[in-house]
Amino acid sequence: MHITVAGKQVETGEALQQHVREGLEGIARKYFDHALEANVTFRRDAKGKLAAFFACDINLKAGRNLFMRGEGEGPDAHRAFEEAASHVAKRLRRYRRRVNEHARSFAEARDAATDAVLRPDGEAEDGLADGEAAPDGLADGAAAPEAVHPPIVAEQPADIARLTVSEAVMRLDRTAQAVMMFRNIASGALNVVYRRADGCVGWIDASAA
Repeated sequence: MHITVAGKQVETGEALQQHVREGLEGIARKYFDHALEANVTFRRDAKGKLAAFFACDINLKAGRNLFMRGEGEGPDAHRAFEEAASHVAKRLRRYRRRVNEHARSFAEARDAATDAVLRPDGEAEDGLADGEAAPDGLADGAAAPEAVHPPIVAEQPADIARLTVSEAVMRLDRTAQAVMMFRNIASGALNVVYRRADGCVGWIDASAA
């Protein structure tokens, strides 16, 4: 995990940076092993009757489109970091618990389906490759009876999970899939979430048609 430590009117020496690295790496190993990067900022500011206090902001990127923030204050930079880190750990713990609950619901509630891979585009609609002549007895442009559907290259069993829309988006975010079909718990209809070219997630709800 890449960790950046910066200070605003606060000296961030090697001891403090080492404390930050060890603390965040420990949290990542415990709650979210593939955290990507973290930006930690310390600052000093007046507060109440105290002449000065230390504040710490942690912005952690724990995955694609998954960000966690923690804030802490204390009489010194170390204490401020520990409070901010505890907030991040608590949020990661809650997130991991929700992910585990979703995984259990997926195991308990799912529909069977077939996942088929079709031959990619490259044949004309008549089932012939571009420029290929029609067989004897078939007029140009006439479709051969067996060419009604594209050929199936591979086929395997698949599961359709019963999820809420937010659960489906979260599951899509955790995988490398471009599209995922699920059964909407609220409506019982088949829905689809997919990755858009602009980086957002699209949602198709068949029950709304």
